[in-house]
Amino acid sequence: MHRRIIVPSALAASLLLAIPASAADFTPGAPGIGDSYYPASGNGGYDVSHYDLRLKYQPETDLLEGTATIVATTKQNLSRFNLDLGLKVSEVRVNGRIAKFATSGDHELEVTPAVPLEKNKAISVVVRYAGKPSEFKVDGWSAWARTPDGGVAAQEPDSAVWWFPSNDHPLDKATFDVSVSVPDGTQAISNGVLQSQSSRLGWTRFNWRSNKPQATYLATLAVGKFDITTDRTANGLPVLNAYSKDLGDNAGAARASIERTTEVAEWLEGVFGPYPFNSLGGYVPNVTSGFALETQTRPFYSPRQFANGANVSVVVHELAHQWYGDSVSVRDWKDIWVNEGFARYSQWLWSEKEGEGTAQELADYVYATRTAEDPFWTVKPGDPGAENQFHIAVYDRGALALQALRNEIGDEDFFAILKGWPQEFAYGNARVGDFVRYAERVSGKPLAGLFDTWLYQPSKPAASTAAAAGLSAPEAAAPAAGPAARSAAPSAARSAAPKPVQPKSWKKIAATNTVHDHDEHEGHGKH
Repeated sequence: MHRRIIVPSALAASLLLAIPASAADFTPGAPGIGDSYYPASGNGGYDVSHYDLRLKYQPETDLLEGTATIVATTKQNLSRFNLDLGLKVSEVRVNGRIAKFATSGDHELEVTPAVPLEKNKAISVVVRYAGKPSEFKVDGWSAWARTPDGGVAAQEPDSAVWWFPSNDHPLDKATFDVSVSVPDGTQAISNGVLQSQSSRLGWTRFNWRSNKPQATYLATLAVGKFDITTDRTANGLPVLNAYSKDLGDNAGAARASIERTTEVAEWLEGVFGPYPFNSLGGYVPNVTSGFALETQTRPFYSPRQFANGANVSVVVHELAHQWYGDSVSVRDWKDIWVNEGFARYSQWLWSEKEGEGTAQELADYVYATRTAEDPFWTVKPGDPGAENQFHIAVYDRGALALQALRNEIGDEDFFAILKGWPQEFAYGNARVGDFVRYAERVSGKPLAGLFDTWLYQPSKPAASTAAAAGLSAPEAAAPAAGPAARSAAPSAARSAAPKPVQPKSWKKIAATNTVHDHDEHEGHGKH
């Protein structure tokens, strides 16, 4: 047997390694993730990989009880960290040990673990909580809607704080297991695939799984009594649509629209590439709101979207978001154009496919019918400001930018970009500038000037600029002409041209302009 002799210098080094970092090396995680529009949104210091939510909801009383298990990795030495939650917490455990907690602000849950957390370590956080979501308000508004037979969580830019603790910003996406127990005869709908369902002692539990990274605002929960239709796509993906049983006169139009989800998704795959998630569907609860939302795999639709009959255009919009907004999400809320400009343009492409007006005709119509004095042109889609995040300009002017791009680089490169972008940033986050650079790389053309004109200048582009981009008011009685022909037309003739004919699809598309109007709290923004 040989004894190992440790020389003094080696002994000193080993002792240093054994000494834990001092308390001074551990600091609290930031109470916000650093968003330009919503500084308090999300939290710093950790990254979530998975949420496991085990919930019980009583529709009669609106009481929600939950145990959330959050799997995350620390990004710094943490003495304390925040979660976002508006309901009352009874216990928090970090890595199995009881942790201290306190609340601050509108929905900050400050957690102090029993032992400081070292950087780059896997951690688990368990939060037990309960409350009535409809009674929690931020500046007087709520993302939780009570229905005659249940409740719904669906809202943008945030809804998570009403029903589960989270790092509430799209920059921290995670997978989800959502298990919900509700009274027998009532259903619970969430994202992804229904893994199992069981009943015991008057309660039925539904277990849902969303197995691809998902932003917290795209997580949804709907409890109520639904008529449910199920199917599978040609590729085997499960399709689940749900309709409240009390939709009244809107029921037929809602079904006539949502039941075309598979058809629309298959068409969008031809435009944007393979569908990125594990299921398809949509749901229409009996809510009084008027908006729709791209909740991942299972968009939410208000009944009012179908008040004037079936509208497949809104389905196209929300399903397009599965690629643009859900798989590729904003890095910062000022990048909203990478969601909404493309979802609106997909409606223009659907119109083109259906023979109800080409994207070019729709773009020309938008440009021609919005006068230079219209405030529409003062909103910059590339950075609209929190107060204008869902302004119509982000949609229509945002789509104009894409038509200008299409005319500039040609269909081959344009559609290669539409299909390649969701692959390039799949399940991640991106900025407007990332798209500009990607389009330049694929097309081989400098495009910064084009995007500056259509996304960032607070004024209507001049007629000559529009004509150069292939956008102008078409002359009545003139045969259809390509961008080059329109560019050559005298500007005087264009300005004297009569008002363009409204494309057939215009009214259906315009009916979805309220798609992300957030009703009673529109304009408040996120807190």
